Amino acid sequence: MPSNDFIDYEKIFLHAPIGMCVSQNRIIQSCNEALCSIFGCPANDLIGQSFLVLYPSAGEFERTGERIVPIMNAMGHYSDERIMKRANSELFWCRVTGRGLQQYNPHAAGIWTFVDMSTKRALSVEFTPREREISALLVEGKTSKLIARQLNLSPRTVEMYRSKLMRKLNAANSSELVQKLLDVHS
Repeated sequence: MPSNDFIDYEKIFLHAPIGMCVSQNRIIQSCNEALCSIFGCPANDLIGQSFLVLYPSAGEFERTGERIVPIMNAMGHYSDERIMKRANSELFWCRVTGRGLQQYNPHAAGIWTFVDMSTKRALSVEFTPREREISALLVEGKTSKLIARQLNLSPRTVEMYRSKLMRKLNAANSSELVQKLLDVHS
């Protein structure tokens, strides 16, 4: 590329093929077209809003915010798959990845990406907020003991939720439960 060519980073950000946003204190400061498409609303409805508008519940927003802080402080970034909410209230699986821009203060400023996974992983059963959180952690391969520690619950409580999920999804065992949660279509 000749040295006099200009790289328009703003244009790259706006037209990136995955949802992206920049945040300060969990408030969306800027977002791209793909993010608007994923969540089904124009940028003006997202900019200046708390990430809360993208979550199924206020509790999930709060607990996720608390859960990511030690991980981002240790690693500088965070990634998971979780259930999010579109503007029309439809729930869907989404891969969320972020990086804090201020060391040891991950919510101060960050850049986040969002990938809609609904075409690969359908959400066919209604889950409670806690079931959604536990489902996301089960999909990551975490044990009940690790999930309990991460969510500040007892392992027995996590096992109770795992049993409820198995009944809801008609899964015979934990492996089948995870497979049904993944619901990956070829």
